[in-house]
Amino acid sequence: MSTIARPPAAVMPRWLLYTTALFAVAVALFSYRYLAPGMQAPPMIQANAYRAPWLFIHAAGAASALLIGAFQFSTRLRARRLAAHRWLGRAYVAGCMVGGVAGLVLAIGASTGSVSTAGFGLLALAWIGTTGLAWRRVLQGRLAEHRSWMVRSFALTLSAVTLRLYLPLAFVLPFPFAASYGAIAFLCWVPNLVLAEAWLRRS
Repeated sequence: MSTIARPPAAVMPRWLLYTTALFAVAVALFSYRYLAPGMQAPPMIQANAYRAPWLFIHAAGAASALLIGAFQFSTRLRARRLAAHRWLGRAYVAGCMVGGVAGLVLAIGASTGSVSTAGFGLLALAWIGTTGLAWRRVLQGRLAEHRSWMVRSFALTLSAVTLRLYLPLAFVLPFPFAASYGAIAFLCWVPNLVLAEAWLRRS
């Protein structure tokens, strides 16, 4: 019986996978602090017109999606605990949807200008869209497409990590904070999505 040779799929280096998971878990656990009663948010978030109750809702959903997503790409989990993978997947989708809707509301109420609103608003819509397509594909049994859309979804979930990596620049660059923050509202997710797409094309 002959077999058709296939090109090797692009594999993420193990060190990068572990580093990404470590950052995701750390940021997720740190973000849960917004669920504590009386927790004060940074001034730019405190000034958001829709901070209450949407910051609480966004933190709960987005942090949970970030925490769960860090483990959903484990081939060992899928192979040995498929039922757990599926239930965690449902929780991840719920976290993304809740976090995305709340993020869209917070983007509209942003106190740092229309560019920030556009950046975070488009992120929320892209996050909801990619996650919804991933969920639809698995229900259709189109597993390869499901995995591709999940990669895109998690790349956007990781904007919570890249946002915090870029944020210190807003305080040191010689530009008004609102302008720097507006740029970060796009930089925290657009490169993530581009890199995810490039990786998928290699695969």
